[in-house]
Amino acid sequence: MDTAIPYDIPSNNTNIPDLKGLFQVNVTSAVNKEPLPDATVQISSTGEPDIVLEEFKTNEDGQTEKFFLESPPFAYSQEPLQSQPYSEYNVRVTLEGYEPVVVSGAEILSKTFSWQNVSMRPLGRSGYPYVIGPHTLYGYYPPKIPESEIKTVEETGEIVLSQVVIPEYIVVHDGSPSDSSAANYYVPYRDYIKNVASCEIYATWPESSIYANVLAIMSFTLNRVYTEWYRNKGYNFTITSSTAFDHKWINGKNVYDNISYLVDSIFANYLSRPGITQPILTQYCDGKRVTCPEWMSQWGSKNLGDQGYSAIDILRYYYGDSIYINSARQISGIPASFPGENLMVGSRGDKVRQIQEQLNRIADDYPRIPKVAADGIFGEQTANAVRTFQNIFNLPATGIIDYPTWYKISEIYVGVSRIAELN
Repeated sequence: MDTAIPYDIPSNNTNIPDLKGLFQVNVTSAVNKEPLPDATVQISSTGEPDIVLEEFKTNEDGQTEKFFLESPPFAYSQEPLQSQPYSEYNVRVTLEGYEPVVVSGAEILSKTFSWQNVSMRPLGRSGYPYVIGPHTLYGYYPPKIPESEIKTVEETGEIVLSQVVIPEYIVVHDGSPSDSSAANYYVPYRDYIKNVASCEIYATWPESSIYANVLAIMSFTLNRVYTEWYRNKGYNFTITSSTAFDHKWINGKNVYDNISYLVDSIFANYLSRPGITQPILTQYCDGKRVTCPEWMSQWGSKNLGDQGYSAIDILRYYYGDSIYINSARQISGIPASFPGENLMVGSRGDKVRQIQEQLNRIADDYPRIPKVAADGIFGEQTANAVRTFQNIFNLPATGIIDYPTWYKISEIYVGVSRIAELN
């Protein structure tokens, strides 16, 4: 087993060797979302859970080092073979004053970087182990029950939204709609999309294939949000984790770097048709065990990506030439929208000042981020603070406020400031 080595991984994961996956564990408090330093993190194989392969202490940001774990060959995830394309590991986290957490079955794909987020509860607040089930392209899950891609008033009841809005949170029902014993989880929208994509496609696929699938997942989800599909049927949730009705979502699933960065870059997008306001309910199937002539085939989308098709060309191949990529104007739960152009050294104005103020607040919980003068002038000190933030949250460390960085800063700022207000 390789020893842990610091690694500045690019978002395309090109520098990770075959038969290895890069991994990191991020530990926070379930009470106030603060990073938890000095937690002990132990890694073991699911086949031999009592043998500790790696052990780390989290740093001041609540993170372990990035380290390599063994995985099956990269080629296994490129074709729908019988061999499992990922290895499975257990993650055990302990810290004085907190309930221990065990995640069983984190999935490591060759030549990818992924991370495991762990939220710890104080002693006395009982938790539960997280069990990551098989990937949908490898294990068996019920196929999607067909629905019309556009919902009418007669089918859904009154549509309560007048425009497409990117929600801050969605409520995920962890079971079929009629399973009243299943738990509901409040999940940040972007985290939900990242989780589903990590459950349903392989991060080793061509970028355009991943892009097409992520767009389909987002459009489907926003259709559920826009039409209030389940709430209009008397349920108190937005979407389910059942593949027969919606998408597979697994509580505690590790997320892959390139999928995460792509979602952060395009999360306000969805798929439209001319003259139709609501996002299209873009259904799909794996294309091997289950075929769906009128929907997207996941393995077929991978093959088209291999042939050089763009994401929109892949989507039009399956859903028709009229489909196009749209973007929501309203994003809930953020202080202000992206200014429309990158902020960098030399930028000035209120948007720069806002980012400086937000970074300074985040630095209260992540002290490795240096505080800067909130003067509205983007200088080298601000760029250094941005680079540190990007390093902590696994974004390319450019020191430039681009679209993904702007909204990641907004997300973390809202999280830490809201918790502080509640306390």
